[in-house]
Order: sequence, then C-alpha cells, then structure tokens
Amino acid sequence: MPTVTRHASSRKRWERGKRGGFLGQPVTGQPTRSAVVLLQSLAVQLGEITERMVPVEVLGEQLSALRLCEASAVARVQSSLSSVGQLFSIAVFPAEQGQLEVVDGFKRLRAARALGWSELRAHALAVDPAGAKVALSVIHDRHGLTEIEEAWLVRSLYREDRLSQPEIARRLSRHKSWVCRRLLVAEGLDEAVQADVRLGLLSPSAAAALARLPRRNQEPAALVVARNGMTFRQTSRMVDELIGCADEAARGEALERWRLSPPPRAAPRPAQRARSEAEWLMGDVATLSRVAARLEARLLAQPLAALGARPGELCAHALSTLVPILAALGRTIAHAIGETAAHALDHPRGAAAAHGDPSPPGPLPPGHRPGALSEPKHRP
Repeated sequence: MPTVTRHASSRKRWERGKRGGFLGQPVTGQPTRSAVVLLQSLAVQLGEITERMVPVEVLGEQLSALRLCEASAVARVQSSLSSVGQLFSIAVFPAEQGQLEVVDGFKRLRAARALGWSELRAHALAVDPAGAKVALSVIHDRHGLTEIEEAWLVRSLYREDRLSQPEIARRLSRHKSWVCRRLLVAEGLDEAVQADVRLGLLSPSAAAALARLPRRNQEPAALVVARNGMTFRQTSRMVDELIGCADEAARGEALERWRLSPPPRAAPRPAQRARSEAEWLMGDVATLSRVAARLEARLLAQPLAALGARPGELCAHALSTLVPILAALGRTIAHAIGETAAHALDHPRGAAAAHGDPSPPGPLPPGHRPGALSEPKHRP
C-alpha cells in the first residue's frame, strides 16, 4: 500500500507539472484575468498602441508611492541611459487634464530628469487608476515587488479605489488570505518605520517582521535593528522574544538587552570572481536554448486558437515579430562562427588541420614523433 501511495503522489506531481503554464496557469483552457491583462499590455508592442516620444514634464509619478526607489538603482539606470540610451519604453496611463501617470519606469524617468532629457519613449495602457495598479502587479508578478510594496499596493486598492478584499484577490489572481495578510502589514506598520524603509534605513523584510509588534514598540525596535545592522533572521528572533514578554516593562527590558548586546554579525561573504565574457556568452546560449525549447513545447501543445480570439491574435502577432529577430540572430551567429573558423585557418596548426593533418590543434603529447603512427611497432 505505501508503494502504491508513493507512486500515486508522484503521478499527481507529474500531472501538475505537465499542466503548469503561463503565469503558473494550466496550458489548456482559457487564460486567467492576470494573463489577459498582461497580454493586453503587450498589445503596445504589437502595433495596436504605438510607442511615441512623450515630454518628460507631462509624466507624473503618482504611483511611485507604491514602489521603493533606491538612489543607487537610479544611478545605475542613469549610467545605462547615458551610455546606450533608452532600451525599453516606459508604461503610462492617461490621467486627468492631459497628464500621463507612469505605471512602470520610475527609475528611468528620474534618471532621464537627472540627465536633462526632454522626452522619453513611452506606450500608453488603456486602464483606469485601479487597472494601472493591477497592471503594475502583473508586470512584476512573482518578482520585483517586495512584501511591503505589495502591502502598499493592496492598501491603495482597498482605501483609495474602494475595492473589497475578494475583488482585489480576484483582480490580482491571489487568494483572499494573501490580500488580508498584505493589508495587515500596511495597516499595522508605523508610519515612521515606513519612512525608514523609503529612506533605505531599514530593509523591507525587516519592516515586515516588525509589523507583528504593537505600533508603540515598532519605532524603538526599528532603531535597534538599524543601529545594529541586524539581519531578517535576527530581527524575527527579536520580534518573537518581544511578543513573548508578559507585559510592557518586560518588553522594554528585552529591547534594551538587544540594544546593548547586539547579536554577532555574520561573516562577510567571499567576493565572487567576476564572470568572463565567454561565461556570459555561454550563459546566454543556455538561457536561449531553454526558453526556445519551452516555447516550442507550448506551441506544439495546443493551437493558438485555443487561447481565445483576442489572446490568440496577440500571441500570433508577437510570434510574427519574433521571426525577424531570430533570423537576424541566426545571421549574426553564422558570421561569428565563420570568423572563428577563419581565425583557426589563419593559425599554423589550424591551416595544417584544414589540409588533412590529423594532428590535434593542441601541443604534441610527450614522446610523440611525427610519423610514428605510420611506423610498425616491431621491426621485421
């Protein structure tokens, strides 16, 4: 019986993995709302909503209150803009009085203003303010948003857009308990602690741990965490101890102990060797091979018409734009391989190999003499 159960559970896991698809949804059937929203946002790149140059002064940052934007990250984007220019357009949506509010691209906007640029390439999403926040979540789905940023987004949908928690869960393709937990973090965290997070004095994960404390204890605990440079694990351990205290006096004594006797800091990680250009190239080749295989498997699994009329049309257009990109990449690869072959022919040993010399391009092994393979091992 245990063997049958183990095999059955393995079969179930295999079936779940086989059904896994776009944004974690099944490959078959109609796409979920979040997938549809993302496909609609991709319509910008498919010619239906064209990209255009937009003056920087008409771009607003109302939704930037939902994001963390470190100065170091803006500096990196500024360096990229100054060296290679704008590679990706920013996403905006129309607001009141002809203003355009940014949905994605706040660091690019601030970097462009620091560089004195007058306009940026942008594409508009046909959404309302609540839809723009949902699009922000979809664009950074499963990555990019910290727990505190997700909490700010859920609170904004709940307080400003007057959406119920079940409606927020439906629009974000999340469970209602997930929405409730994020709302508790945003509502229960002291404003001073949130300001420390925005200023970079406190990490978002540590702030989420401090949200479990009563509000009157959060700011003193945040000062201890910031002063001692405590990690998330250390912060969680301190929060557990403070919550377990019987009264406020015991909680104050425990907090004072943590302030005077901070935990030992972890040893710094050894510096990693920087990747060489060849390693970066091999990594890109591996990634492209993996993605190409996954895309081919999805295309063979079902026809595009099974996705629905609108999503199928968008996917077909996206695939058609991919054809010239892959063709150009193929020509570049052929040119690079040709240059490598020509360089090998220019090399003395490479030229000898091209004329039929079977000797390897590397150094000769010890004791090896040219022509030794043609001589008999024993003389008659």
